[in-house]
Order: sequence, then structure tokens, then C-alpha cells
Amino acid sequence: MKKIFTLVVVGAALSARAELPPTNSAPASPAVVAAKIPDASSAPVRVTNAVVIGGARVNYVVETGMLPVLKEDGSATRANIFYTAYTRIEKSEIENPKSEVGKRPVMFCFNGGPGSASVWLHLGALGPRRVKMNEDGSLPAPPFALVDNEFSVLDASDLVFIDPVATGFSRAAKDEKADDFFGDEGDLNSVGEFIRLWATRHDRWLSPKFLCGESYGVFRAAGLADHLRDRCGMYLNGLVMVSGVLDFGTIRSDTGNDLPFVLTLPAYTAAAHFHKKLPADLQADLDKALAESRAFAQGEFATALQAGASLTADARKKIVAELARLTGLAPTIIEDNNLRVDESVFRKQLLHAEGLVLGAYDARLTGRDGVAAAPGPGFDPSGNAVFGPFSACMNAYVRGELKFENDLPYEFLKGMPTWNYNVRNSFPNASDRLATAMNLNPHLKILVLGGRCDLVCPIDTMHHSLDHLPLAEAYRTNISYAEFDAGHMMYINLPDLKKWRDVVGKFLRQ
Repeated sequence: MKKIFTLVVVGAALSARAELPPTNSAPASPAVVAAKIPDASSAPVRVTNAVVIGGARVNYVVETGMLPVLKEDGSATRANIFYTAYTRIEKSEIENPKSEVGKRPVMFCFNGGPGSASVWLHLGALGPRRVKMNEDGSLPAPPFALVDNEFSVLDASDLVFIDPVATGFSRAAKDEKADDFFGDEGDLNSVGEFIRLWATRHDRWLSPKFLCGESYGVFRAAGLADHLRDRCGMYLNGLVMVSGVLDFGTIRSDTGNDLPFVLTLPAYTAAAHFHKKLPADLQADLDKALAESRAFAQGEFATALQAGASLTADARKKIVAELARLTGLAPTIIEDNNLRVDESVFRKQLLHAEGLVLGAYDARLTGRDGVAAAPGPGFDPSGNAVFGPFSACMNAYVRGELKFENDLPYEFLKGMPTWNYNVRNSFPNASDRLATAMNLNPHLKILVLGGRCDLVCPIDTMHHSLDHLPLAEAYRTNISYAEFDAGHMMYINLPDLKKWRDVVGKFLRQ
């Protein structure tokens, strides 16, 4: 997209409306659509609607549009970033639309990848409309559908969903190198500039401000907390970190780095428990099983891996037996993998006798890859479960209900070239930046959400990273956790979505 889009005040769009909109209203009347402004050849589009959340009606205006990322001197546009913003409107604000908006919390939301649009958080958990999945989060039969999201947190905070450059409809400007945005610093600069400009144009500098990031979005959120403070003087109230990573050394095993095998073991135990592959005493009590798994992982297992070839035969035999007990795998598989079972091996082998492979992002979900002898799964059943429904629903929603027209393809998962993490000979790590933001802003709160069956970013990796932050001890009480039964996108599991609303809503209201 090569054109710049800008914004006008919500009140101008709403002041002409005498009544609140009905639920699932028809497209907004011309009065609700913003007028053209000098630096935009096309204006953002606003539509009014309502949703019932927690038994109460919540009226809102949803705005879709583009914001420019400018060169430092303001002489030209480097990129255009697409967003979808939801602002709650009260009856009193129809006549006095700016009276309360600036006091209400606003949360900026994005997914990860790198190269993912924000559609997953948007239509999966947070927004007032959501993709209808099967109750356990498995793939429904097409055609797919959108439904009202009674578990949205729009009653607690306004929401802005950001699609970083090259995702969604966001694109680098003509003659700009897209690669300049494909890295840690370039990404922080462009997303940070979007947040600054959106807050400026919408008079939200005095609002409580939050970030919500999922997966790599957690890495981005940690960096943004420090970047926005340092570059813009914008201090945040809180970060919601969903199924994320701060230190890539916790999820990427390598010669000399056995830490991921230690931190992933509890996720294997949770998955084996779900599929009823644990011995009877562990199968009877998931909490007991996880506690035993964590104690063994941090103790005897970590010590055994550190011993390497010096581990005695008797000690090795004991470790193999305990790993088999905690994972449901055959001892020969653990032996053949030198005690270090990669997630692809676990996914292929746990239900091998049934001809099933596990999902990586959600090990509860299974599929058949058709090649029983292959060393690893040929696809991810959990990724496959969400891609079709979310793709169909977002394409229909943005052009249908939201009335935003664009002929570009909406990029859900953009295959990125090499991502520049700005490090050499080490693992990317955003821990120092997060610690700096928390040490300099002692009011910054952190909420960590993780799914027990997430094999890509197990929640124990976040525990490890946060436990090792160079953080003043007094601020450690600012960090809280919540675990869920499902995986990476735990919110596609309906029981977890209900819990998600309670946990995140409470955090925002605090």
C-alpha cells in the first residue's frame, strides 16, 4: 500500500447518531465514515456495533485504516501500517464524545512470527468478534463462521490490533527496502512509531497503556517497553505476554545448550497426560504429575545432561526410566536420542501406534501425516486447525462487516527472509531490555499466559527467563502467571477462553 491514511476524532463520527447501535449492526452510515483529510487520499473507515460481554451490552466503534511510518525528518513515508482499533462508547459519549475516552485503558496487540499478522489475538481472544472453532479448538468443517465474542475484554480496555510491515495489508513504501523492517531494531522502530502516532492522533497519551504480544510478539513487547520509554517518554502500565519467548536459548537446543530439553519436559508430561499415556498415579493427578516433572527436570535430569559422557551406566538407566515415566515414550526412543528428545520426535512417537502425530503449537490436537516411517511429522495439526478458519473469517470480516477495501492479499503468515536479531555468536535475548523498563518504571506490571500443551514456547521457558532477569527484588511481585490446559493459542479451547477473559480482564482493571 503506497498511500498515507490518517485519522479524525471518534466524536465527529458519532455525534450525529441519536441512538446506540444494535448488535451486529449493518454497515455504518456515511456519517460514521471519516472525512478526507489533507495528507490522505483515502480516509479510515469507522463502523458502530455492539456486543454482549459478561451479560452487559458494550457499544463500540471499530476503525480500520493505515498509519504512516515516516523518515526521521518527516520528509517521506517509509511504510504504511494497517490496524483495527476498537473504542468503547458510552451513552454519555454520544453527546460529549471526548469526555471519557482519554481516561480509559488502551491495549496495543500483535502476534509474532516474525511475519505474523495480529489476526490470531484479534479474532481468537480479544476482539468483540471471534472465529467459531470446535469447543476443543479443533478444526470445524467448512464453511467457517464468525460469532460475537462474549469473552472479549473490550469492556475493560480499548483495543488496537497492529499488523507489522509485510503482514496484513501493511507494506513498505515504494523504493524502501523491506529488509530494513525485518529485524529486531527495525521492527521496534516501526511498531513503536505506530504506537506513538496512534496515541497522538487519538489523544490517548494520558490513557493507561498496555501491550499484548503473543509468541515472538512477547520478544517484541519486551523491547517496546524499553524503546517507547527511551525514545518517546511513553511509560506503560502493563504487558500481557502470551505463549512467548524472551531468551531464544531457552527454546533452541544446540551443542552445549541442553537447557531447552530441561524446560520442555513438563510440556511433554502435560501432553502425555492429556492423551492418557502416563502411569496410573500420574494420570490421576495432573498437578502432581507436573510438579514431579518439574522437580526431576530441574534436578536429576539437568545434572545428568550436564554430566554428558561422564554419566555412569547405572545413573543413565535411572534417568531413562524416569523420562519414560514422565513422557509416555518407550525407553528405547529415549536411549536412541541420547536422553535429548526433540519435540518433533515426541510428536511423532507418542501416538505412533495409533498412526497419529501431535500438534507442535497444541499437542492436544492430532492428525495423520500418512508416512508412518518418517522421522518426524510432515505437518502441524494444530497449525492446520486454525489457518483455514481464521483466513476465511478475516478476509470476510475486514471487507464485509468493517467495509475496508483493499485489493492486496491479507498476509496472515508472511514467509520472512533472514531476520536480523542484532546479535552475533549468541542467542537473541530481550531480557535486559525488559529488566531496564521494569527497573526504571516500578509501576510496570507483567502478566504471563502459557498453555501446558505448547511445545513451541513452553511456559517453563518464560519462568526461567523471568527468574533470571537482572531485576530489583522489590519489583518481582509485579510479575504474575496463569497456566491453561491447551497450547500456544490456548484461547481456541473454549474453557480456556473463559478463563482467559477472567485473568486478562482482572489484570487490565487493576
